[in-house]
Formats: sequence, C-alpha cells, structure tokens
Amino acid sequence: MYRKELVTLLLNNPLGITEIARHLAVPPKEVEYDVEHLLKSLKHFEYRIIITPAECRKCGFTFHKDKLHRPGKCPRCHGSWISEPVFEIREKS
Repeated sequence: MYRKELVTLLLNNPLGITEIARHLAVPPKEVEYDVEHLLKSLKHFEYRIIITPAECRKCGFTFHKDKLHRPGKCPRCHGSWISEPVFEIREKS
C-alpha cells in the first residue's frame, strides 16, 4: 500500500485502522505500520493528522494518542468495550 493512498483516503474523512484495512483490503497490522510512518512524514508536508484516541465506552477513560490500535482492556474499569482510535488528515491552515 502506498502512503499517498492513505493520505487521499483520510483527507477530511475520519477512519479507524479496521475501517482503513477493510477499505484497502489489507491486514490491519500493515495499516498500523503505514500510519506510524505517515505520522512522521506528514511533518514535512502541508497536511496535519488529527488523532481521536481510543476511549472506553463503559467508563469514559481516554487512552493516550500514541496507541494506534484498539487496546484490549480498560485500565480503570477493566471493561473491553473500547472504541478504536480514529485518524483524519487535514490541510494545515
């Protein structure tokens, strides 16, 4: 998968890793790897990435933005009803 495809897919279109993988027909691990590199390379372009971090739907605990995949359990309530992080690319203003 080319990272340029990822930029056009995420441009003003918030998606999670699973949705991106489904859309591009690639494994989620590969998407996660490419998103990691995209975070680094976007610093040199006219785009910025907005990350909505994973959140526990049971107690509202918000995970750190560095977590690119959906965590298995919430550290606060130990629930497993967790939303995955969402990524969106916007142009720098």
